Amino acid sequence: MIQLVPRLPRFALLAFTAPLLLCGEVRAQSADASAWVKDAHSALRLVAGSRNGAILLGGLALKLDSGWKTYWRTPGDSGVPPRFDFSRSDNVASVTVLWPAPTKFPDGAGGTSYGYRNDVLLPLRITPVKPERPVVLRAEVSYAVCEKLCVPVDAKAEVGFANEASSEDGALMTALAAVPQPAKLGDPNALTIRDVRRDGNQVVVDTSAPDGVTVDLFAEGPTADWSLPSPEPLERLPGGNQRFRFALDGLPLGIKPDGAALKLTLTGGGRAREFEVRLN
Repeated sequence: MIQLVPRLPRFALLAFTAPLLLCGEVRAQSADASAWVKDAHSALRLVAGSRNGAILLGGLALKLDSGWKTYWRTPGDSGVPPRFDFSRSDNVASVTVLWPAPTKFPDGAGGTSYGYRNDVLLPLRITPVKPERPVVLRAEVSYAVCEKLCVPVDAKAEVGFANEASSEDGALMTALAAVPQPAKLGDPNALTIRDVRRDGNQVVVDTSAPDGVTVDLFAEGPTADWSLPSPEPLERLPGGNQRFRFALDGLPLGIKPDGAALKLTLTGGGRAREFEVRLN
C-alpha cells in the first residue's frame, strides 16, 4: 500500500486580460451578508453565520456568468488558485478556508483544470481573539474567472457577525456538506479508496463506489509547489471499482517522492472523501 504527496498543477497560465478591480468595499453591518461586489463576469460577497460558540462559521460566495469558471485551491494543469487576505479583520485570530469538492474541465490548452462553474460558497471557519467581543471579517480576495481566456479579479468586502440566528445558516450548512469528509484507505464507506500503490514513476489508485456511480479523483502534493498531473481513469474493475493512474511528475526541483504525504480527493454520487496517504 502507498502513501502519497500531491504535486502542484503546472501553472501553465492561460492568457490574461488586464486586471479588473472590484470597487465598492462593503462596510460592516448587522446584516448577515455583505452586498455583492461585481465585476464584468462574476460577483463576490461575504456571509456571516450565527453568532454562538467560540468558533464562528462564515462564507465567501462567488457567482459566475454562464460558461465561466473559477479555480479550486489546486488549479490543475493550468490556472491560478484564489488568494485570501483576512489580516484587516477586527477581533479575528485565524480564518480557515474550507473547499467544496471541485469538478474537472478542459483548460483550453490540452490539459485539465480543477474548479467551479456557476456559483460556489466557500465555508470559512473563524476563530475570534476574544469570543465575547464584536467580530468584523474583512477579506481582500484575488481570483481568476475564465471562459476561453482568464480575467484576474481583485475584490474587497466585509461583514459583521451580530445575529444569534443567521439567515445564512442553511446555505452555510449545505456548503459544508459539499466539503470532502476525511477518510482512511479501505474504510467501510461505499465511496472509498481501497488501495494505493507505486509502480516506478506511476501511482495506481483503486477506488470503490456504488453501482452506477461515476467517480473522479484529484491528487495534490504536500506543498503548493508540487504539480501532479490529473489522475486518468483506467479499466473498470468488478464490484463497482475504478482504477486510476498518475505519474509522479511536476515535483519541485531536487525533491524525491519517497515518503511524501499526498492528498487524494475522491468524488462521486454527490459525495466526496479526502484521504491522506504516504508514498513508500
